[in-house]
Amino acid sequence: MTQQLNNQLFAFTKQFTDSAFKAQSLALKGLETVAELQLKTLEQQAKVSAEFVTEALETRDANGLRSLWEKGTSLTRENAERSVAVSQEILAITQKTAESLNALVQEQRQAANEAANEAVSAPIAAAKKAAK
Repeated sequence: MTQQLNNQLFAFTKQFTDSAFKAQSLALKGLETVAELQLKTLEQQAKVSAEFVTEALETRDANGLRSLWEKGTSLTRENAERSVAVSQEILAITQKTAESLNALVQEQRQAANEAANEAVSAPIAAAKKAAK
């Protein structure tokens, strides 16, 4: 009886640690993807902003300032659009990660139910067998 309990406990612990490892892997993969996306966006915005500052420093007359004003407005709009697009991608990645974690939880719950049913039915079957 003790051996059976130990085996069940070991199996449950192994299943729990496997699931925890999978959940951690999924979460880290999602975080890595989000961080990579944000870094690429930051790099692109820094490059565009540096080009704008360089152009601003080279401006010498009123016409140059006027075109610089228009370019600055355009740059601001493009950066805002890029930020919105990146936010939407991050939301999609987060949602996909959450769905994967939910599937993992459902899998764990089903396995736990099966193990519980087996744990309850095994002693009953053994008792019936012993009674015969």
